[in-house]
Amino acid sequence: MDRAVIGMHKRRKSMFRRVASATVAMLSVAFLAAPPVAAATLPTPKDLTAYLDLECFKTSQYQPPATVLTLRHLNPVLSNLPIETVTLGPREQLCVPVAKNNQVPPSPALDFLRFIDLSCYRISGVTVNTGLVLSHLNPLFQTYPRTQITMTSPQQLCVPVVKNNAVPPADILRLVRHIDLKCYGITPNTSLNTQLGLRQLNPVLVPIIPNHAAVVGFARQLCVPVQKAGDTIPADVLNIIRWIDLEKFDLSVAATPQVGLTLRHINPVLANLPAEQAVLTGASQLALPVAKNGAFPPG
Repeated sequence: MDRAVIGMHKRRKSMFRRVASATVAMLSVAFLAAPPVAAATLPTPKDLTAYLDLECFKTSQYQPPATVLTLRHLNPVLSNLPIETVTLGPREQLCVPVAKNNQVPPSPALDFLRFIDLSCYRISGVTVNTGLVLSHLNPLFQTYPRTQITMTSPQQLCVPVVKNNAVPPADILRLVRHIDLKCYGITPNTSLNTQLGLRQLNPVLVPIIPNHAAVVGFARQLCVPVQKAGDTIPADVLNIIRWIDLEKFDLSVAATPQVGLTLRHINPVLANLPAEQAVLTGASQLALPVAKNGAFPPG
């Protein structure tokens, strides 16, 4: 091969290298300049709590491994109650998000609400006999009168789980994984005697459990936010979940399909517990958002 041909090949190779380098550089700039995927905006405490309605289903029997937890109250109204150590007993319920009467929760609250699933376990503890005045937060119930109740003894601890490994996006998980509610018995047990239409919100149950009518009966529990020792809650998340107070009412519904699920704990303190098999055997209660003693979640 003569020198002219060799020179031509060298020039072509050099040109190809320059073009390739320029292409790589342009791609690098393009990747660097690509806008990040937008994170879900945190809802206000008012928007999240006002639309947090949970339908609580009885589950098949399950006893978790021996687990002792130390709990402290988060809501300002109950900050004077003592820190308490409890032991997880049998699982009794799975509470899942629903919408009432075709009411659509606003964005961005809906993005978070649809992933709030709480598995409830029997606990016992100190009777506090604390008097409270409860006000409904959901717009459908704001015309209902306030009720005076006495919060008595702890009965359940409801902790966050995911169903069938349907893990929410990381920015949503960052909030929902810290929602722990300690449920106390209350007296008197007044009745709402109200009929509602309920619709599932969580993606796992939407195609399985159809929309259905329900009659809301007597109030049985008040579930209030607590923090487990060892759980570090980000400040912006704490400012929201500390306002989650749910009053649980008996619920009368027609038969719903039995649903088999795999539950996995997502709170950091309980993440080492094994996955649980659960069969939902029928809706038994509806948890509705309330405020205590006129201390309403900030908007």
